[in-house]
Amino acid sequence: MRQIHLAGFLLASQVVHSHAVWRHPRTELGFLEPEYYQNIARVLERGKFDLVFFADSLTMPDTYGGSFTESLKYGAQGALRLDPLVLATAMAVVTKHIGIGVTRSTTYYQPYDLARGFATLDHLSRGRAAWNVVTSSRASEAGNFGFDEHLEHDLRYDRANEFLEVACKLWGSWEEGALVLDKENGIFADPSKVNYVHHVGQWLKSRGPLTVPRSPQGRPVIIQAGASNKGREFAAKWAELIFEISPNSTAMKSYYQDIKTRMAKYGRKPDTCKILPAVMPFVGETETIAQEKQAFHNELVHPMAGLLTMSNHLGVDLSQYSLDQSVEKVEAQDYQKLLAVVQRLSLDKTITLRDLGKIYGRSLAVPQLVGTPIQIADKLEALFHEQAGDGFVISPAYLPGSFDEFVDLVIPELQKRGLFRKEYTGNTLRDSLGLN
Repeated sequence: MRQIHLAGFLLASQVVHSHAVWRHPRTELGFLEPEYYQNIARVLERGKFDLVFFADSLTMPDTYGGSFTESLKYGAQGALRLDPLVLATAMAVVTKHIGIGVTRSTTYYQPYDLARGFATLDHLSRGRAAWNVVTSSRASEAGNFGFDEHLEHDLRYDRANEFLEVACKLWGSWEEGALVLDKENGIFADPSKVNYVHHVGQWLKSRGPLTVPRSPQGRPVIIQAGASNKGREFAAKWAELIFEISPNSTAMKSYYQDIKTRMAKYGRKPDTCKILPAVMPFVGETETIAQEKQAFHNELVHPMAGLLTMSNHLGVDLSQYSLDQSVEKVEAQDYQKLLAVVQRLSLDKTITLRDLGKIYGRSLAVPQLVGTPIQIADKLEALFHEQAGDGFVISPAYLPGSFDEFVDLVIPELQKRGLFRKEYTGNTLRDSLGLN
């Protein structure tokens, strides 16, 4: 029987999709401490989640007013981010089954360094590593890495394609059985099973071989979140798990069918890639209690926090407009980008920027599911059977409480219906995802 796959979404930060997270009284403000992330990993493993993964970016947001001042003041997304690869290692050592995914950019890293890091994580986690592949989208990231200009959108994906090719060559540079460890005869490794890669391409060069032996999975599970046409093609070619944000079931189903159809041209079967749309659950003993939780959370969002993050996401400096100005009164060159957000959130274009910032900051267009455990399970089951996804990314409203509630209340309901595992049955993340 086909079963749901689940991932827990995180940022190494004070916020997630929710900009109320750090202000919520049920959130523990331990985002600079290893124990905070280790506890979250244990909670999700108790719930038999497939994986937890970190999104990431490489710049402090400064689109609004050309400065990071307001982003820091209000704690907008990206104002603080630790290196998730380091946190992944800390989480791996206190868990045994849950996969751990980390975002790394193909735009500003080199394949050798990245391949080495993920191979190491795969060893230390005993086969639970995943790489969320991104092509850094903000011009401000270029300056942090010594570049005056940012690569154009399609060229970033061209580089990313070659980057994946090189990384896979490096992961494959150690064959099975290359590490001998024969103490009696003093033979450490079989050099005939370790190979140079000698890659020379349009964007990248790498000699190899990798200094890390073949890892338990061979290579990390590849995660992607392509939204543009070029991004979707990249995902259809490479992704084994896709994280996506759609505001409603219609958009989820459209994305699902589009990616599964595109996969055929790359000789891939649909079940070799799991598509997981994001949802933000509010679970209550009664529907009223769940609604009260949602209302309390949403009210905590400062409109500036959401507006600052939206400004950064869109690449539009919104500081020139009054917070009480309606979206339809914004200048033409910025209006179309803002209008796309308004339409995505199904809002009236007469809405003010203040209100738009508050609404955007609630979940960044991730749909909020509200109800009792049975009602939440009903909604997830319906989306699953309607082929809106192969499972879901669970985005928390407060930490670790949102994950605790989902694990303790919703997971048992999904298990009763035969929709979710009761125990881990494999050793690696690939086993959990059914990718072997």
